[in-house]
Amino acid sequence: MEKAIDTIDPARIRGAWMGRISGCQLGKAVEALSILRGNIELTRYLEDAGALPLRDYVPLMPHTLVERTGRRSCRGEISRSEPDDDINYTVLALMLLERHGLDLSTQHVARAWLELLPAGATYTAERAAYRTLLQRVPEYFALGAPAGFDVTECGRNEYSDWIGAQIRADVYGWVCPGEPVLAADLARRDAALSHQGDGADGAAFVAALGATIPTVDSLASAVDGAMRAADVGAGVREAVELAQSVIRADDAVERIRAHYDGLSPFHTLNNLALVAWALLSHPDDYSAAVGDVVAAGWDTDCNGATVGGLWGLSGRRIPEHWTAPWRGCVGVTLAGIGELQVDDLVARTLHVARQIRTERQGTSMPRVLDRSDRSN
Repeated sequence: MEKAIDTIDPARIRGAWMGRISGCQLGKAVEALSILRGNIELTRYLEDAGALPLRDYVPLMPHTLVERTGRRSCRGEISRSEPDDDINYTVLALMLLERHGLDLSTQHVARAWLELLPAGATYTAERAAYRTLLQRVPEYFALGAPAGFDVTECGRNEYSDWIGAQIRADVYGWVCPGEPVLAADLARRDAALSHQGDGADGAAFVAALGATIPTVDSLASAVDGAMRAADVGAGVREAVELAQSVIRADDAVERIRAHYDGLSPFHTLNNLALVAWALLSHPDDYSAAVGDVVAAGWDTDCNGATVGGLWGLSGRRIPEHWTAPWRGCVGVTLAGIGELQVDDLVARTLHVARQIRTERQGTSMPRVLDRSDRSN
C-alpha cells in the first residue's frame, strides 16, 4: 500500500548512490566479455574464477579479456569508481535538475550534452542523437540560440528502443519520492532527445519505480505502482510481467534469455526483464540482487547500476565490501569534471529533492507536460 512522503530520507538517497555506483563497477569488469563473447563465456569466466554465485566484485584472472578491459573494476584492483557512461548520465541528470528544476526540457538536455558530454563517451542512440545535433543546430545553440527544429527528431534513430535512456533515468525518481507520475515525465523529457517507444518507456518505468519505492512496504508493490504510474506500452509491460512470472523459477534467466533470443544485448526490454527479476527475487539481499543480474549477462554495467540504485532506495544496508574499495571517489568523464565525492553528490541530490518538494507543496496533482512542452 502506498503512503504519503512528508520528508526526504537522506539514508535512501545515500543508498541509491552507493548502490548504483557499486553495481555499476561490478558489471563494468565483465561488460566487454558479456557483450563481445556472450553469456556462455561470461559464465565460464566466473566459474573458472570461483565466483559463482557472484556476491562480491569479480576476481581478476590474468591473460583474459577482463584483464584488458575491466581490470580496475576487479576485486583487489579498485581504488575509485572508474568512469562509466552510466554514472556520467546520473551526474548529468543531477546537474540538469540543479539548473532547471521542474522546468527541465529536452532542449536543456541537448544543450547540456553539447556543453558537458564528450561525443566519445556516447554510444548507440546517444551518439546518433549527438550526430544529428551537430549537423542541425546553429553554432551557438549550446549558449542559448534556438535549435531551429524540434530536437526530439534526434530520437528517430535505429537505436531508439535500446537501453540508453533507461540508464539516464534514476535521479528523476530519487528526487521525486511519492510522485512517480512526475518522475516518469521528467525521465521522458530527457529520453526524448535520443529514444522513442520502448526506449523511452523503460526510462519512465525506472524513474517511476525509484519514486515509488520509498512509499511502499516492498519492492513487489513498488513495481506494481510504477507500472500504473509510468504509462508504458506493451513491450515494457510484457518485460516486467515476464520477470514477475519467473521469480521463483530455477531456470529464470534461461527463460528470459530464450524469450528475447535474437534481441540486441543493448535493447531495453531484455535488460529490463533481468533488472525486474533480480530486484523481485532478492528484495533483502543487495549482493544477490546485483550479483545475479550481472552474472545473467547482456548489458552488465547498466543492469548492475540500475538494480543497485533501486535496491539502495529501499533503505536497507548495503554490505561494506561493496562500498569500501572505491573510498567515496567517483570518476566521471564530463567536461571540466574528473572526479567527484559521493558525499557531495548525496548532498546535492538532497538539495534538489527538497527544492522540488518545496515547489510542489500545496499542489494536489503533479503538473505533467504534454509532448509538445517536453521539447521546448
